[in-house]
Amino acid sequence: MSGMIQLKDCKLLAQLGPAELAQVQQVARELTFAPGHTIFKEGDEGDGLYLVREGTVEISAVVGHGERRPISRIGPGETFGEMAVIDSEPRSATATAVEEVKVWFIPRTDLWALLDRSPLLSRHLMQEISRRLREFNRQYIREVIQAERLALVGRFARSIVHDLKNPLNIIGIAADMMGLENATAESRAISRKRIRKQVDRISAMVNELLEYTRTSQTTTVLAATDYAAFVMPLLEEIGTEISVKRVTLNVPEPAPSVMIAANPQRLSRVFYNLVHNATDAMPQGGTITVRFSLRDGKVITEIQDSGTGIPEEVLPRLFEPFFTHGKAQGTGLGLSICKRIIEDHEGTIEARNSPQGGAVFAFSLPVLTPPSEGASASNAG
Repeated sequence: MSGMIQLKDCKLLAQLGPAELAQVQQVARELTFAPGHTIFKEGDEGDGLYLVREGTVEISAVVGHGERRPISRIGPGETFGEMAVIDSEPRSATATAVEEVKVWFIPRTDLWALLDRSPLLSRHLMQEISRRLREFNRQYIREVIQAERLALVGRFARSIVHDLKNPLNIIGIAADMMGLENATAESRAISRKRIRKQVDRISAMVNELLEYTRTSQTTTVLAATDYAAFVMPLLEEIGTEISVKRVTLNVPEPAPSVMIAANPQRLSRVFYNLVHNATDAMPQGGTITVRFSLRDGKVITEIQDSGTGIPEEVLPRLFEPFFTHGKAQGTGLGLSICKRIIEDHEGTIEARNSPQGGAVFAFSLPVLTPPSEGASASNAG
């Protein structure tokens, strides 16, 4: 049990003179509460102020969906119950004796009279209320941060599950193909290659998520890359994936054969995310068209779907972390990661609606060596 103190040792009464302490002593009533006793509960009238002489009092309140949670613990020399006395509102929390508690109780009318006569006591009470509010704010902020962290963990988990479904499905199909009795050596080799590629893709996804959660940015290692040699096989692979969802990937002209500074593994994530997002936007099937152009020393890639487009009010928020719209799964983290990857490549990305219908995601990447005169996206290859 916490040690017993004298009335003059209470923080609220510190620095009061003998005459003022004597006035407090005259109106303060000594009360004792057994362990577990409810001293007052939420909604009770604020009938007075309590000064703890001995023992510990727990202050709790109902939060959320009817859950009672402790707010603080009050020990010897500390005060509780002051708020309802000052503002004349019902008690906003419940006070419970953790162990046997001895207190001094000052009724509300007597406390008001003391405050009228003692400016020093009034100031100390205001300071105590301010200190208590500051501590409550600090605790509230800590709890909010903790709740947000837990929510982020849940969001990341859902994002990972959503993003992993496609490569895991491909691995499962490839494994089944390898297990067929009539599978040829060639088909088994193709299946092994697909599995290896999807494992690498999953590893890249996980690394990307880990990178996204780091507080400090890491440097992306870029290497000179032929854009056409990188993107055309990638699109062929993605097209095969989405064909099972009745979506056709249309590439009217090949990508220009220009050199860019790129991290192919990370940049491929942008194509996967954008194409699969477009596929999700067309549950009944449709067409995704990928176009390329060269402008102002940059290669521009546009990915357009034949869906219903993006609501105008949603467009400004598309690349915000965890912003979602119209999707039963996913968290919106994919587009935010796309934006980060493109910016790490010194490029830009934007979204808009096409006048012909559907959404268009366009990103530009700087070209290392400007194409020769007369070169264009349509004749490069």
